[in-house]
Amino acid sequence: MRVERVELVDFRNHDALTVDLPAGVSVLVGANGVGKTNLLEAVGYLATLGSHRVGQDTSLVRAGADAALIRAIAIREGRRVQVDVEIRPGSGVRGRVNGAAVPRARDVLGVIRATMFAPEDLGLIRGDPEERRRFLDLLATQRLPRYLGSRQDYDRVLRQRNTLLRSAGGRLPAAGLATLDVWDEKLAAAGAEIWAERLRLVAALTPLVTQAYQQLAARDDLVEATYVSSLGGSAELDPDPAKLGQALRERLLADRPREVERGVTLSGPHRDDLALTLRALPARTHASHGEAWSLALALRLGAHRLLTDEGEEPVLLLDDVFAELDRRRREQVAEVAAAAEQALVTAAVAEELPRSLPAAMFHVEPGTIEQREPR
Repeated sequence: MRVERVELVDFRNHDALTVDLPAGVSVLVGANGVGKTNLLEAVGYLATLGSHRVGQDTSLVRAGADAALIRAIAIREGRRVQVDVEIRPGSGVRGRVNGAAVPRARDVLGVIRATMFAPEDLGLIRGDPEERRRFLDLLATQRLPRYLGSRQDYDRVLRQRNTLLRSAGGRLPAAGLATLDVWDEKLAAAGAEIWAERLRLVAALTPLVTQAYQQLAARDDLVEATYVSSLGGSAELDPDPAKLGQALRERLLADRPREVERGVTLSGPHRDDLALTLRALPARTHASHGEAWSLALALRLGAHRLLTDEGEEPVLLLDDVFAELDRRRREQVAEVAAAAEQALVTAAVAEELPRSLPAAMFHVEPGTIEQREPR
């Protein structure tokens, strides 16, 4: 698939912006802060209903505006489709497909497919577990759009359960315990769906990440990704939802005295991590800066390959990808981008780009974008 046109209204620093994009590689060049990344972020938002930079939608709306609009026209399987998303803080997100309103915003998922790498992805290696959980959840949403519903259900039950635990003040009466039993059941059911999909995802993704990293590094370094569950470290988990749900029920019951005392849920998918190792050593503490950057990029390229193998190829979004790479690795990334059906790349200066990268060139200023002659 490819995105033929993107229109933004009051999104980030753009009051109104429209750009027509060709197939192949398009490079957006401009100084820092002009809004290059914002354009890529908008395409990524249509694919996942989430931003790679912020957890809340409020900052996506231009200062002084009430709402932001992202509109894209894409070509999928030879057919043209339009998708609109309106972001209105306080009122939620509304979606339209070919002009018709959808019942739920998440019903637009799957129309646009995209994989995005950005400098913030270094947090996938160096950052907290929340960064890696978010990576898994956004990728799982693209593989299986209904996953977002499971995640939203889980978050809602978790908030309500934690509210009950905090209100207990260290002691729950009989009525409170009965209510907690209800929340335990709901949390176990929603948590099992999340666990099952994350486990399947990690199993499918790991060999593709290893392949991508070895291609970037030109070495046979072993990369391993292990799903670390709050149920018991890195032990193997059966991805059967029924077994996972039962395991979480048992853990919640065992944790109950401590949870009532502390006022928080201690086990579940919200406490898990993805452990990444490079040459059998923890990447978070032992990878050099260049290795960590390459491993983060390999995670995204592995995700891109996974989505491509399972359906229509996503748009490849590469934000400032060449700045931290040596010449040989730049050439490897350029080769990947050139092979994609469509890739959008940002750079502060054209000199960062490999000479071998065939691309349409666009110059970006706040609120404007214009196509320039190729290099």
